[in-house]
Amino acid sequence: MISERVQQGALQMGIALPPEAAERFALYHALLVEGNARMNLTTVLEPEEAVDRHFLDSLAPVALGLLPQGARAVDVGTGAGFPGIPLLIARPDLRLTLVDSLKKRLEFLRDVLNRLGLSAEIVHMRAEDFSHQAAHREQYDVAMARALAALSPLMEYLLPCVRREGVAICWKGPGVEEEAAAARRALFLLGGKAREPLPYAIPHRDDWKHNLFLVDKVRPTPKTYPRKAGTPTRNPL
Repeated sequence: MISERVQQGALQMGIALPPEAAERFALYHALLVEGNARMNLTTVLEPEEAVDRHFLDSLAPVALGLLPQGARAVDVGTGAGFPGIPLLIARPDLRLTLVDSLKKRLEFLRDVLNRLGLSAEIVHMRAEDFSHQAAHREQYDVAMARALAALSPLMEYLLPCVRREGVAICWKGPGVEEEAAAARRALFLLGGKAREPLPYAIPHRDDWKHNLFLVDKVRPTPKTYPRKAGTPTRNPL
């Protein structure tokens, strides 16, 4: 059920999954169900909804051709592993880092990666602290986040990680234009230049109005950003 739906859905999105990907998605879903009995990972576990909302939705950058071969990518605030792990299943060439502030979620993700036979760096750290580390500041081709925060704080989390000429990718719904307008000052201060939102379709979900919001890194981010933990959400730029 899971493997068939994700394989067919990916094909409809123009994505040719690796041969072992469908089975990995099925195992990932089983591990999510198992892990959710121990901790709060997701409220969406019904198979069809989970495939569409968690897996196919996470694959939008692949469908839109946004991830260069071998790209160094970071998923900030990864939670239960979205979008990072679905992207890694579809694109094992990615050099992926998963960042989250909750240690037990990352322990779950470490077990998932081991069970799936995949590899990613796992970092236990708040988003505001992560990009102040020399090993991560302006080091990534792609920084991304899904269902994490409004665009202004998101830019403060993501853009400091992105190298010049790299890109930040945010998953957004129908209110993306309003959020983009509110984030205009943040983009300028943090060295980003926004593209037009990219709408995309999930098979069998015509009522979903989903967009990817892309921001190109055009200037270095001043060293004062991100501000200390909690400030970007309490006092957006």
